[in-house]
Amino acid sequence: MSGLAQILHGGRPRACLALADGTVFSGWSFGARKITVGEVVFNTCLAGYQEVLTDPSYHRQIVVMTAPQIGNTGINPEDSESDKPWVAGFVVKENSIVTSSWRATEDLGSFMERQDITGIEGIDTRALTRHIRDRGAQAGAIGTGDVNPDELVDNARAWGTMEGKDLVAEVTPDREYTWEEGPYHPLTGFSEVDFRFHVVAVDYGIKRNILRELVGKGCRVTVVPAATGAERILSLAPDGVFLSNGPGDPEPVRYAVETVRSLLGNVPVFGICLGHQILGLALGGRTSKLKFGHHGANHPVKDLITEKVEITSQNHGFVVDPDSLVGAGQDVRVTHLNLNDRTVEGIEHLEIPAFSVQYHPEASPGPHDSNYLFDRFVGLMDRKR
Repeated sequence: MSGLAQILHGGRPRACLALADGTVFSGWSFGARKITVGEVVFNTCLAGYQEVLTDPSYHRQIVVMTAPQIGNTGINPEDSESDKPWVAGFVVKENSIVTSSWRATEDLGSFMERQDITGIEGIDTRALTRHIRDRGAQAGAIGTGDVNPDELVDNARAWGTMEGKDLVAEVTPDREYTWEEGPYHPLTGFSEVDFRFHVVAVDYGIKRNILRELVGKGCRVTVVPAATGAERILSLAPDGVFLSNGPGDPEPVRYAVETVRSLLGNVPVFGICLGHQILGLALGGRTSKLKFGHHGANHPVKDLITEKVEITSQNHGFVVDPDSLVGAGQDVRVTHLNLNDRTVEGIEHLEIPAFSVQYHPEASPGPHDSNYLFDRFVGLMDRKR
């Protein structure tokens, strides 16, 4: 690479992204300078990279952003979805060296370096995305400096796959806590709310904006760890139980499935993302891994009840098998369908108050077409009273 390229990249070292199938992409290092390994997935959001970085659902994943320039709005304290980034690595075409937002307190590269997250820029992210679409999501390794690409390929192959890993246990909190912070607006701050309901949120890797949306609907929220049993949850006298998003394969999280099975019929239940998959398993269904998952803020979903189409924010690699729900003998119907690949995006039980969606109605980042689902949950709690 020419001396001009070195100057343009601030003297930073070269970096490589190696996939388990032997494909290698070369670029430049930004953020932490170390080797990192995880499942490589692509995200189609045009903005919201801070929310992506700090979403616990991305634990152990190397995220490729398909938008050509990332970092131009910097980092601020309010937009993080958890206390720290959870991604294993970050891949962009161009990391903007200019931060253009009055809210920014830090640039992306400094944030990633401080948080020990490895990044690579300057690669053809369009080619990488097409490769993942053709070959499927797979393990990859990013190395910085003088690294051997063949060794990175070996690291990726040794990592294996997401299937069979209980990642929820690695992101869930150690103890219960109460959340009363409402929705945030950059100009007016956090909204004040009158509480009408008490919701217990089971934290499989929850995002802060989900909690804020629940509070915005008048819900005081008690957040409990993923392994909390049904007896403890019901002892908190909730008006409803929320099953959160989270990372990885739902099948190994059997303790959560058993808890939800015991809750059904006792209290209204609303699940999203991993919570949707766990509800599906609790109802006797099965899940399977998608080829490359759904990650982004522009996925079309049809509500089969209203026949309306919503543009949704999504982040998941597994899906509920609709035929398995029918075979389980449960009175369950599919309520939402992905219009790209016809996979299940929502289910509801017809006899007991329980429903779930695969996507993210809190939409952080993303459109707000699906915010009505929080109102539907409130309606279930109102009727239960």
